[in-house]
Amino acid sequence: MSEQLNNPATDNDEISLKELVLKIKEWVAYLKTKFLLIVLMGLIGGILGYTYAYFQKPTYKAVLTFALEEDKGGGGGLGGALGLASSFGIDVGGSGGGAFAGSNLMELMKSRLLVEKTLLNPVVVGNETITIAEYYIRNNKLREKWLEKPELKNIQFLPNADRSKFTLQQDSVLQSLFKALTDPKALGILQKDKKVSITSIEVTNENEAFAKTFCENLAKETSEFYIETKSKKSRLNVEILQKQADSIRGELNGAITGVAAEMDNVYNLNPAFNVRSTPSKRRQVDVQANTAILTQLVAQLELSKVTLRKETPLIQVIDKPILPLEKEKVGKLKSLILGGFLAGFLTVLYLVFGRLYKKLVE
Repeated sequence: MSEQLNNPATDNDEISLKELVLKIKEWVAYLKTKFLLIVLMGLIGGILGYTYAYFQKPTYKAVLTFALEEDKGGGGGLGGALGLASSFGIDVGGSGGGAFAGSNLMELMKSRLLVEKTLLNPVVVGNETITIAEYYIRNNKLREKWLEKPELKNIQFLPNADRSKFTLQQDSVLQSLFKALTDPKALGILQKDKKVSITSIEVTNENEAFAKTFCENLAKETSEFYIETKSKKSRLNVEILQKQADSIRGELNGAITGVAAEMDNVYNLNPAFNVRSTPSKRRQVDVQANTAILTQLVAQLELSKVTLRKETPLIQVIDKPILPLEKEKVGKLKSLILGGFLAGFLTVLYLVFGRLYKKLVE
C-alpha cells in the first residue's frame, strides 16, 4: 500500500526532471541557431568597450592623510594652572571641538564655505598668479562653452577679490564648481576606522597638477578655519589681557615718573612740612597697586597664551600628494572583454524573453 502511495510522487518527480532537461536542450538548440548573432553582438560590444577605453581621458588621484589633534582635557600642571586662572575670573578657553570630531569634520571639509574659500585661494600657474577657481575654468575650457552666454563670458575670479561684492553670475559659477568638485567621484574624505583619528582627502581630476593643488589647499583652509573657530575664545582672551596689561604698564610707568617728579619737588624739604610730601606718598601707593595688578595680569596673559598654543594645531599632515600622482584608467583589454561579455549576455536575454513573449501571444 505504501509503495502505491509513493510511486505517483516519484513518477511526477521523474516527469518534471525530464521536462526540465528537455526544455534546457530546446533552449540550447534555439540559441545555437542564433550563435552567429550572439557572436556578432559580442564583437560589437567588445569594439565599443575598447573604443571607450581608448578615448577615455585618464584621471589622477591626489591623496593627503592627516591626523586630527584634539585636546581631551588638560591635566597635571597645566590643569592646575588653568584652575588658577579661573580663580582670577579669567576664562582661558576650553577644549571644545565638537564640530571637528569624526564625521563632522568630514562633512565640514565638503561644505560650500570651505570649498569656496579653497577655490578663491591664489596659486602660481606658470608665471601667473590666479585663483584655483580660474585654474579649474581654464583646465576645463569652460569659457569656450560660455561663448553663447554673454553674462558669463567675461567673468573673472581675481586673487584677493572681495567675496561680498561678487555678482549673481559669479555666485552661480562658484555653485556649479562646488557641485562638480564635491561629487563623490571627485572628492572623498575617508576615515578607515572610527577608533583611528587618521583621515585622508582624496581628490580625483583629469588634471594632475590641479588635483594636487586643490587637495593641499583644502587641507590648509580646513586648518585655518579650525584655528579661527575653535581657538577664537582663547584668542579673544589673549587680546583682552594684552590690552589690559599694556594699559596698566602705562599707568605704572606714569606713576613711577610721578614719584620721581614729586621727590624732586620736596628735595631738602623741612621735615616739619609733612603736607607737601603727600603727593609723593600717593604716587608711591599707585606704583605699588599697579605693580600688583600688572603681576597678576602678566601671569594670566601667559596662561592664556599657553592655552591658545595648545588649541591652535588642527592637522598634522602625514603624507602629502607627490607628483606623479596615481593614474586611474580602464584597461583596453579589460574593456574589450567586459564589453563583449555584456553585449553577448544582453543579446541572449533579448532572444530568450523575445521568444517567451511570442509564445505567450500565440
